[in-house]
Amino acid sequence: MSCTDWRHISNGKTISSGGYADQPYVVRTDDGAWLCIVTTGSGHEGQPGQHPVSMRSTDMGETWSEPAEVEPADGPEASYSVMLKVPSGRVYAFYNHNTDNVRQVANADGPGFTKRVDSLGYFVFKYSDDHGRSWSPSRFPIPQRLFEIDRESPDEGRLLYFWNVGKPFIHDAAAYVPLCKVGGFGRGFFVRNEGVLLRSRNLPTEPDPELIEWETLPEGEVGLRTPPGGGAIAAEHSYSILSDGSLYVVYRSVDGHPVESYSRDGGRSWEEPRYKRYADGTLMKHPRAANFAWKCSNGKFLYWFHNHGGRDYADRNPVWMCGGIEVDGPNGKVIHWSQPEIVLYDDNPYVRMSYPDLVEEGGRLFVTETQKEIARIHELDSHTLDLLWNQFERCEVAEAGQTAVCRNTDSLDVPELPAFGPRSHYECNKDFRASGISIDGWLTAGSDVADILDTRNDVGAGILLRTTARSGLEIVLSDGRTTNSWDTQPALLKPGMRQHFAVIVDAGPKIISFVVDGRLDDGGDWRQFGWGRFSPWLQHANGSGQGKVAPAVNPLRIYGRALLISEVIGNWRAGLTDLAGKI
Repeated sequence: MSCTDWRHISNGKTISSGGYADQPYVVRTDDGAWLCIVTTGSGHEGQPGQHPVSMRSTDMGETWSEPAEVEPADGPEASYSVMLKVPSGRVYAFYNHNTDNVRQVANADGPGFTKRVDSLGYFVFKYSDDHGRSWSPSRFPIPQRLFEIDRESPDEGRLLYFWNVGKPFIHDAAAYVPLCKVGGFGRGFFVRNEGVLLRSRNLPTEPDPELIEWETLPEGEVGLRTPPGGGAIAAEHSYSILSDGSLYVVYRSVDGHPVESYSRDGGRSWEEPRYKRYADGTLMKHPRAANFAWKCSNGKFLYWFHNHGGRDYADRNPVWMCGGIEVDGPNGKVIHWSQPEIVLYDDNPYVRMSYPDLVEEGGRLFVTETQKEIARIHELDSHTLDLLWNQFERCEVAEAGQTAVCRNTDSLDVPELPAFGPRSHYECNKDFRASGISIDGWLTAGSDVADILDTRNDVGAGILLRTTARSGLEIVLSDGRTTNSWDTQPALLKPGMRQHFAVIVDAGPKIISFVVDGRLDDGGDWRQFGWGRFSPWLQHANGSGQGKVAPAVNPLRIYGRALLISEVIGNWRAGLTDLAGKI
């Protein structure tokens, strides 16, 4: 059964499948092809035989060439390759190489040894002068300056621990290659890490690889870490160049939040790292997973993350994205980030999507991703992206999909709402993942629990939206046999204050989200997830056909589709403008 929802990962084009497949990163070569490099192997991540290969596509990811080996499968572990194309058209591939064939290292957090050896040894490169069809027979090691984290490792810097997922870039005519230093192995694999940049002033122009010069940044002996008081994990740094020449970086932690910083001197020093925030100052939430930011050709930014406060490797589904725009900060340009939208998901919540790359071609934007076995490329919906980037100005009520509107009355007729799943065996092959409903309105809450909207029939099928004893909101959905509910974090409602609210029931990823006063509820400090999943067996939320509406709600809108969060924010801002005009 084909899926009608563009966000479902099955709609992507397969790059690689069968065995391990990681970090599907793409550069556009000078002959017009897309060149993708993947770390692959016949086993699982970290097992012997892991090595990078490259593939070419001349039809924008529809088909890919047979793999060209950057390193052979029967050599030492070679892993986590990233590419950089220089002005001559040469493409460099940078990656880990266990050249000395080390088979174990002492644990840093207790007795014993770690036998996974794909994140140590030498950071090396090869190059291609035929647009990725073949790679140089020789590899070339890149010197790394020792930092405090290296000297404090169990091998005291004699054997270097590191890896990389961040894409290289050229800035002020110099090449920059990210690297994540590792302080040791143990529980959770990495027990400590921080970010550095390997800078080469002459790699973009020097044809002789033996003459390429390198320095390690930032200056000093400490790389990019978490904010003061944060955890020991600061990893997988993703860099962007701002219009004033500043560098922006975002990276993961195990503190429940992503970390960001700015450099105003080409990476030689960085502002004190802070946990990443939305434009309104609210902290973002993200687990121990890759989170990347990209600058697009229009000068705006996109940010990939998972929007919950986990502290481990789990729950990388769905993928959320924010749009970013540059504004003036106290020390230079900074990025203001929008509220997020869901852009990719799989039906199985245990599927984990990560290690993406962004590709632009002819005004279209694509992202790669992998679940560690299948790497795919997906085209992003231009309408969703435009709404993300224009979210800070959007001020209009969404009209499409409105099925009922209530103003100054205590009841309304509710037409039949879209189904979330098949209601009989005749519909088992029908796709419902583009379905959903939304409820949007303005509320002046009291201090007591109260129903906002009730469409239930005699057997309980329908919708109940109400306030909670914790000054939040709760929705209950039922088809008469399956009942699901989800509520917000406490204290989102302020008794006696007129506030905007929306609840989005998205039948694609089966997720319920609340938005209050233009801000998506992410659970705050109260819980890991602000959004909640509902049962795939919930068929619909149709009830009596009549809705009882609380007098404190005016207006109230019901939509027969899942609104984008950007649309909800437009509804909120339009209501603020309307209210201001009446004062």
